[in-house]
Amino acid sequence: MTTTPARYRGTAGAPARRTDPFTEFQSLQEQMAEIFGNIFQQPQSADGAPVWAPAADIEEEDDAYILELEVPGVRREDVNIELRQNEVRISGEIKQKERTGVLRRRTRRTGQFQYVVTLPGEIDPDQVDADLHNGVLTVRLGKATKNQPRQISVRES
Repeated sequence: MTTTPARYRGTAGAPARRTDPFTEFQSLQEQMAEIFGNIFQQPQSADGAPVWAPAADIEEEDDAYILELEVPGVRREDVNIELRQNEVRISGEIKQKERTGVLRRRTRRTGQFQYVVTLPGEIDPDQVDADLHNGVLTVRLGKATKNQPRQISVRES
């Protein structure tokens, strides 16, 4: 004789109605995010929402550092870039779009983001450019002249 596992039994031994697995999974994700947020002290915005860091690549060239951040859906006016010596702080917000239907699942990030990096050399503030194209923010930070490699010619004596 087979028996139904206890967690699926309803009243009087009848099987219980199963819940939506997506709802259960989303609830589990939210609980895990809360646990890890408490462990790692995730920064929060003024309204208490978590601030997240976008995925980024940093490339060093001879004369500049190139930062590429994935920020799909962000608008140019919603991005702020600050430079303090060799620290770069990029912050902004990806706003959630208004919906008329029922949102069944949401996995895309929205809300405030912040990315902070300290670069190994000094930056020339006059040689900083930023470009937002196809959801990728590219920031080119020119190195200070004294930090750039220089070719020294050898004279014959």
